[in-house]
Amino acid sequence: MSRKNKAKQNHASKKRSERAKSEPKFSLKVEVLRLFRENPNEIYPLRQLYNLFSIQGENDKLRFKELMSRLAHTGKVKLIGERAYMAGEEQAHIIEGWVDYVNFRFAFILNDTLEVDIKIKTENMMGAFDGDLVKVIVWPSSSEKDEHPEGEVIEIIKRKRETFVGRLEISDRFAFLVPDGRKIHKDIFVAKDKLNGAKKDEKVIVKVHYWPNRSDKNPEGAVVSILGKAGNNNTEMHAIMAEFGLPTEFEKDVLEDAEKISEVITPEEIKKRRDFRDITTFTIDPEDAKDFDDALSIQKLENGNWEIGIHIADVTHYVKPGTTLEREAEHRATSVYLVDRTVPMLPERLSNFLCSLRPNEDKLTFSAVFELDEKANVIHEWFGRTIIHSNKRFSYEKAQECLESGEGDFAEEVMVLNTLAKKLQAKRFKNGAISFETVEVKFKLDEAGRPLGLFPKIRKDAHKLIEEFMLLANKRVAEFCYRHKEGKEHNTMVYRVHDEPDIEKIRSFSLFASKFGYKLMVDESKISEKLNDFIEKIEGSPEQYLLQNLAIRTMAKARYTTAAAGHFGLAFSHYSHFTSPIRRFPDMMTHLLLQNYLDNKPSPDRVAFELRCKHSSEMEKLAADAERASIKYKQVEYMQMAGKKVFEGIVSGVTGWGMYVDMNETRCEGMVRMSDMNSDFFELDEKNYRLVGKKTGKTFTLGDTVHVKVKNTSLEKRTIDLSLVDKNDF
Repeated sequence: MSRKNKAKQNHASKKRSERAKSEPKFSLKVEVLRLFRENPNEIYPLRQLYNLFSIQGENDKLRFKELMSRLAHTGKVKLIGERAYMAGEEQAHIIEGWVDYVNFRFAFILNDTLEVDIKIKTENMMGAFDGDLVKVIVWPSSSEKDEHPEGEVIEIIKRKRETFVGRLEISDRFAFLVPDGRKIHKDIFVAKDKLNGAKKDEKVIVKVHYWPNRSDKNPEGAVVSILGKAGNNNTEMHAIMAEFGLPTEFEKDVLEDAEKISEVITPEEIKKRRDFRDITTFTIDPEDAKDFDDALSIQKLENGNWEIGIHIADVTHYVKPGTTLEREAEHRATSVYLVDRTVPMLPERLSNFLCSLRPNEDKLTFSAVFELDEKANVIHEWFGRTIIHSNKRFSYEKAQECLESGEGDFAEEVMVLNTLAKKLQAKRFKNGAISFETVEVKFKLDEAGRPLGLFPKIRKDAHKLIEEFMLLANKRVAEFCYRHKEGKEHNTMVYRVHDEPDIEKIRSFSLFASKFGYKLMVDESKISEKLNDFIEKIEGSPEQYLLQNLAIRTMAKARYTTAAAGHFGLAFSHYSHFTSPIRRFPDMMTHLLLQNYLDNKPSPDRVAFELRCKHSSEMEKLAADAERASIKYKQVEYMQMAGKKVFEGIVSGVTGWGMYVDMNETRCEGMVRMSDMNSDFFELDEKNYRLVGKKTGKTFTLGDTVHVKVKNTSLEKRTIDLSLVDKNDF
């Protein structure tokens, strides 16, 4: 060894020795592996390793020898002679990734560059929590049966969060937070002098001030906010928002700025706009909606064609760039829709009053106006700022009554719009759009927010009518901005993109679907056509819900970006979000950019808009997660009243610890745990999506019909435990 290398190693040895003295023994294994990784060709006698890691005393030496024996047995180091070691033949490599904590026993490390995720046992997590960015040693699989290589966390690069929400438990000597998140498997200790007035069984937010670097220790923190009594509906909805780091209230300065905005529409402002106040206009929204951000106008032209105006709340007229209100909208990026409430992106004065297109009031709008012929071809289009006066506020139900009866206010206009919408839809499907219809549930709640019943949301023609005209506006705005070139490059624009699915994922899904007797022949050039044929075949079948949800999971996730990558699901080469600026910040960006190009101004900085797009996509995911959590909470609360009722369901998932069952009547999903399947000892057959009994050979496969009843529920974890019921027993 050269003098230079020896000096370098002595310096590294000194640092290791310091770490060995200051850190728990838990980290010694990591330090040993780091030494051999950094010096793969060096041979280290056992005596030298004692010195490098400050191993003293017979007991410590004995434990160190046991450690080295285990590492040699797994191939991570290699025994040379009887008392020396060098790096093993199967060298580990280092990756960075995000923690996905599957259950309390292990987590996966996610990294886009890896073909499969890395599996890490809890004792090797170094105290990392779900969502943390970590550095990991990855070891090659020891067996061909191992589908996931295993590893060990060696460094926590970035914590996802410092605050956690949950229920407070208090004993005589200490207190601790039981976190709400299903992927948080460690309680957080709270010293008695850090409770700040919180009481037992209250929902609170705790900020962590001490993170241990070993997984058998708990973080420590202090209560920073008291949400209220656990189980109270308002408390639980606020807790869900806090769990996903979403705000529930507006700061005082934001509200004050909203109140300062004048509601007066001046004659000077009207002169700048195209006036639609004398043209038949109406809104169609959910019965309980308060923010109406889109309206439709319709008039027949002298040439027999129809002029259809898609009028969108002109939010950017009121929310100016660089203001407190715009910064707040950008930060939130989206409104959040929980089961019992909407948490708006904009203060109520804007969302429900100034910008909302309420009936019988003059309102400022940004519009896309189309001349359509009888076949719904676009003959002419116009984009710009307008003023409207809505003649009527339809609910979806009332608009549907008009369509079915042909009677009522503006029934003729609604029917014309529906006819044109159906033709627009037919063109989309002909061009390759996918016709997925997801099943959503809606709750009937009492005044306290308790669920009295639940039922599936049914999308009828009135819903689809609005959807088609919003899609038309979003598509044509995107195309206009894309074509409106400033120079050699296309101008900056905010697009909603949806990548083509991974062909291998589609093939895997088609293999699974074949177990139900369905053929999904995959052709890379005709994926959407084959998927639509498949969706049509499974419609009305018992397994429709399962197969459709699994098919959706094979699809890429839609996102916002400045890259004009197209939208696979809609079969649009260019697509933006223009139609909901009250509740989505990307739509506000689209309005600003569209007006910029209408005024023939230069294209703004693409990088700045790309960063905003990424943030909006991230916030959209958090909002969707919060919405699902609120639905799951209410489902659990509802199923608490099930008693001994038997439900028919479909096996919707199988794991090493049980199987998930989706109950047909309630669309609630629960788990039959392996420990409760007493008729046999079941093992997971992952390749065939089933559980197999070792004694009887009995199987439970994805899609099987089973009968279950509720065994237990946990509102804290939002879980439903089920037990199997033999069909002969009822």
